[in-house]
Parts: sequence; structure tokens; C-alpha cells
Amino acid sequence: MSEKTYELATFAGGCFWCMVKPFDELPGIHKVLSGYAGGHVENPTYEQVKAGTSGHLEVVQITFDPSIF
Repeated sequence: MSEKTYELATFAGGCFWCMVKPFDELPGIHKVLSGYAGGHVENPTYEQVKAGTSGHLEVVQITFDPSIF
């Protein structure tokens, strides 16, 4: 039996909490992680990101089975 191969995709779409659940519910999604991307502040707080002072975007990164999509 061959081992599954997964791929990664990262999406920015506003609040990452709003993006986690829809991806979690799709078939073929192995893992969903939320975090920040970009920016000019090292290790920003959620408050800095939400206020727009760190330059980061809220993102989700999904690990998915490409044979399903």
C-alpha cells in the first residue's frame, strides 16, 4: 500500500477563526493550522495583528489530499 501524499495551501481571508471551520469540514483535509503571515514585527501579539500595526495577515494553512481536489 502506498503512503498518502499531502500538499499545503495557505489562505488569508480576514479572521482566521472564521476560516478554520469551513476547511475542517471538507473531505480530504488532513490538518488546518491558523497563524500569521508577512509583517514587520517579530513574534507579534494577536492584538498587534488585529489592530493592523504589525503588518501581518491572519492566515490558515491547510494540509490536504490532492487526489480529492
